[in-house]
Amino acid sequence: MPSFSRLAALLLLAQSPMSANAFATPKPSNLVKITPSSTALDMGPPKSNVALAETYGEGSRKYRRTVYTHAEWVKHRSSDRFFGNIATMVNSGVYKSLAKEVLATTAVATFIVVWNAIAGGYTDLEGAQHAAILNFLPMLVLPLTPFTLLSPSLGLLLVFRTNSSYGRWDEARKFWGLNINHTRDLNRMATAWYGHDGQYIDPAKRAEDLRNVSLCTWAFVRAMKRHLSPPAEDEDAFQEEIRARLPPAQAEALAAAAHRPNRALYDLSVAIDKLPMHFMRKNEINKNLSIFEDTLGGCERLLSSPVPLFYTRHTARFLSTWLLLLPFALYEPFKGSWNHVAMIPATALTSVFLFGIDELSTQLEEPFTILPMQGFCDKIGMWCDEIVSWRGQGLDKEPQQYY
Repeated sequence: MPSFSRLAALLLLAQSPMSANAFATPKPSNLVKITPSSTALDMGPPKSNVALAETYGEGSRKYRRTVYTHAEWVKHRSSDRFFGNIATMVNSGVYKSLAKEVLATTAVATFIVVWNAIAGGYTDLEGAQHAAILNFLPMLVLPLTPFTLLSPSLGLLLVFRTNSSYGRWDEARKFWGLNINHTRDLNRMATAWYGHDGQYIDPAKRAEDLRNVSLCTWAFVRAMKRHLSPPAEDEDAFQEEIRARLPPAQAEALAAAAHRPNRALYDLSVAIDKLPMHFMRKNEINKNLSIFEDTLGGCERLLSSPVPLFYTRHTARFLSTWLLLLPFALYEPFKGSWNHVAMIPATALTSVFLFGIDELSTQLEEPFTILPMQGFCDKIGMWCDEIVSWRGQGLDKEPQQYY
């Protein structure tokens, strides 16, 4: 049986707030209050009150900038997701984008059913057989064998196309992941290493210098986001945000630059160079800027260089020809249905799914307008402002310290 002293110690530990909140988020008292971005972060499917043009195609891309939290992952894994996905097929922006292509293949299938009924006979609604109306017309049919032989080749083309496009999206997301990681790293090192041995640290000067580093860090990623976004979508918001957060002269210089991310990196380099710390530490901080140059260059490469156009065009021509001619081969296999009419919805469904694969590839190929870059920038700004608000080396012990 445990002694009284051991029992008392266990009770004290059980009541300790530190042990009870070991995994809770700390709440420092000196966090900087961040003003939310003026640019709305559209995520998820379009709301019911948006224009029809924004429910599919180019207008719907801004609604695909999803950021998942635990709640979204729970819904994503829900056992009802299969029924939900089927129920929302008619609202899918991807499928709405394919209306012209599906209408073309369905029209071919409908034409074949009507033509062959005229040329080869038909069955009326009461089940009576009727002879051909124009018996000199040929039946429009093709054997199914060529389509069966070509299916593996078409499948390989679509798989490679989809994998290449997803690889581009994944690479762009990793570049922004590096931006997120190294912006934190840069501001952490600047905050922790601020000051020299034997040099007095003025708290007001320290706060001003580190605040400038945080703002210049945010300005780089925000300029990079603008650099990778369509001007019509982001230029006004970019101008508004930098003028709201940056000093007027710096905002004007950034807005007027021919290559804004380069100008923002220059401003960040100057801000780091002004920090009072050993040059070896500055060299370590500046390594992050080289990584920013690499992520910027990688994103510019993805934006300016699509999957080779001859590959994309050949795949699109192969798929379109295959689906437009498929109804000729499906006529005989559907002879069990009334006047072969079941081949019409079968052709439409096949077209939706196969054209849909190519549409997914096209939508993923340029990843930046479907990545939540505004959300990344807002979070980076918030996290950097929080990091530079912390006390640096020795300042957690005394309000002022000599080194």
